[in-house]
Formats: sequence, structure tokens, C-alpha cells
Amino acid sequence: MKISVVGLGKLGAPLAAVFASKGFTVVGTDLNPAYVDAINSGKAPVDEPRLQELIDASRARLSATTDAAEAVAATDVSFVIVPTPSDGSGRFSNAAVLRAMELIGAGLRRKESSYHVVVITSTVMPGSTGGEIRLALERHSGRTVGPTLGLCYNPEFIALGSVVRDMLQPDMILIGESDSRAGDVLERLYTTSCDNTPAVRRMNFVNAELAKIAVNTFVTTKISYANMLADVCDRLPGADVDVVTQAIGSDSRIGPKYLKGAIGYGGPCFPRDNVAFGALARTLGARADLATATDAVNRFQVERVLAAVETRFSGSGAIGILGLSYKPDTSVVEESQGLALIERLLERGLRVIAYDPKALLVAQQVVRKTFEVAASAPECVRSASLVVVMTPWPQFREIPEDAYHRTAGRLTVIDCWRTIPKGIAKIADVVYLGQGAADSVSVGA
Repeated sequence: MKISVVGLGKLGAPLAAVFASKGFTVVGTDLNPAYVDAINSGKAPVDEPRLQELIDASRARLSATTDAAEAVAATDVSFVIVPTPSDGSGRFSNAAVLRAMELIGAGLRRKESSYHVVVITSTVMPGSTGGEIRLALERHSGRTVGPTLGLCYNPEFIALGSVVRDMLQPDMILIGESDSRAGDVLERLYTTSCDNTPAVRRMNFVNAELAKIAVNTFVTTKISYANMLADVCDRLPGADVDVVTQAIGSDSRIGPKYLKGAIGYGGPCFPRDNVAFGALARTLGARADLATATDAVNRFQVERVLAAVETRFSGSGAIGILGLSYKPDTSVVEESQGLALIERLLERGLRVIAYDPKALLVAQQVVRKTFEVAASAPECVRSASLVVVMTPWPQFREIPEDAYHRTAGRLTVIDCWRTIPKGIAKIADVVYLGQGAADSVSVGA
């Protein structure tokens, strides 16, 4: 089978490269000519670990074009992985997906009536794939979903910074299928492309669409629960959220994944998927109190860190922020807790100096007010009167001890992720959020 991938952004480019690395002929397509040129030049169009490695190994099988209809006409299976941003009500907008159906339809009209499968990988609201997406595909292609046209909903469960790994070794393959033939085609593709043997769950469209946002809502609930525990531990001398979560995570009913008491979740998926679940429930007249509470706890986290800063900042000098991306190994700052904290500090007229291994440039473009930028993590620490670790980049563990040393007084470090080595406490006052201390009762108050 030959594969076309519509959308070569942060998820589409890795998806195309993964399939090409497994021996499939892949044609990517995107409206952005820079992405297309990058693929055709053998360069990764987006920053993602291992992506360049896979492109290097798959040059003969991977190409790209701005003509989506051409890509579809030359292939057997088309994956659609385009943005579906929130529409303002909390629901996802299908505008880009519907535009893709128009382009795919034009491609299907160019080819013979051989069987073709269209796969919606973008996250959509329940009812979308079998509703307006199917209608648009049939209208623009002149075909009916059935004998010559298969339609599947197949979202990815990945995280930026580990997209390639997550695609090669998924926990689960979720397939919403128009019929068993379409599902069989998709399952065979994944049997070939996965390095592991994931569980394959096949179902109708609406169950798959609901399962996708339900997974992320459950994960965000687990994150917020751990952060709620961390807030309690902040205020309870002798308490340690890591000790508590390791204990409860040992219970097979709970498990350790995503049970890390720290600060709020961010990024392009978790916040919006949780909100979308709540919006869906309201539309149906159902209650989604857990989703609402999860979002409220998450929004509180930046206030919790801000309170810890205000309790300990002397009022003079700069506040250093280590970490601006929403997680390590990515430059994405969407819903970043680090940026949210910077915004709050600048609103108070405080001086901020920040460093991130990848996200400095994009952060400067997003934050409304100006903040100072450090050339390195050690420079950020040396230039600050108080330091806050907002993203657990592993590089921050390697900051030399002399960067923390002060000739007069001691530097205060607020480490939201317990990243800084405990030995630094010899020369600086290190506050590990989630671990109760003598003055911890004031944190978050």
C-alpha cells in the first residue's frame, strides 16, 4: 500500500516518516510550501526527537507536494492530520478537516475506482466522522463510503518530544471504522509499522471519538489529583508528595503513570481535550463535574507557584525562570505554566530573566511584555535573586554549583519538579514544592 499524509506539522511529519521508515511509499502534502520543501530536501520540517533520523533513512520512499489531490490520487490510504482548534465554545472546529475532504475528494475523482481508505487522525468531537466529515467526503469524491471507499477515525496517543517513540511503540491502536474492510486495512498497516504489539481496539466512529477525549480527560484528572496532593504536602511539614504518589501508584487500580505532583499540565492537547469533554457533556445535558474540577485545579497551579515566589522574594533583583516550554524536548509553549508565571510576574512590575533550551524565541513572541533572556541555564541562575524551575529539562540537573553560590546571603531556588540535586542545598536555599518544610504552611495560601 502507498500512503498519503495530509498535514506535515508536528504530528503529520513524524507519522509520514514512521511509515516511510517501515518500507511504505509515503507522499506528504501540506499547504505550507516550507514544510513540503523541507521533506523533499531531506530535512525535518519540525523539531522533534528522532524525526531527522527517520527522514535520513527513508529518503527514497518519502516525498511531499502542495497538491493534496495529486498525493491522494497516487496512494491507497490517506491520513488526515490537520489542526482542529477550539472554536470558542470548547468544541473542536472541523474547518481544516472539511477542507481536507474537499482536496481528498478531488484526488479520488482523478483515480480509478480502486479501493481507498481515508483516515481521520485529527481529534474531532463525537459525531463528526460519521456526520459532516463523511458527508463532505462523499460529496467531494462522488463516491459513497462502502465498496470503493473506506473511512476510519484513528487518533494518535502521543506527546510532543516523544512523538516518534510513541508512534512506534503505542499502548493502543484505536480504530473507529465504517466497516470491517476499512478497519482491516488500517490494522494491517499498524501491524507492519509498530515495533511492539499494541492492543487494537476497533469500534464505530462515535465510540472511538469519545474514547480519544475520554483518555486525555482521565489522564488530566490524574495529573490534577497528584498536583492537589502536592499542594497539601506543601502545607504539611514532613510531607513528601513523591513518597505519597509512589505508594498509591503501586496499587494496580491506580498505577504510577502521570502521577507526578508538580505543576499544571499544558500543551496543545490536554487542556483543550479536557474542556471539550465538558462541552460535550453540557451539550448532551450530562454532568462532567470531574472534568470541570480538573480544569480548575490545573488553573490554580500557577497561582500556587506565584504565592511561593511572593513569600520568598526579597523584592530586589531579577526572578530567574528555568523552563518555558510546556514540557521537556519541545519548543512548544502553548498553555505553558512557565509563560503563565512570567506574565503574572511582569504584571506586578517585577524583573524576569529566563532560559529554555528550545523555547526562548517563540516565548518572546508570545509574551505580551518584555523579559530578559539568558544565554544559558547557569547564566540565568547567576543573574537571579530567586530562581524557579518550571520545566524539568534534564540539563538543569547539570548546572554547576558555582552558579548558585552567592558571596552575600543565599540564593533561593523554588523547584517545582524536584529536579535540582539535593547537594545544592549546601550553598542555596532550595524549596522543593510538594515537600513540606517549616515555612511550607504559607505556600499557596
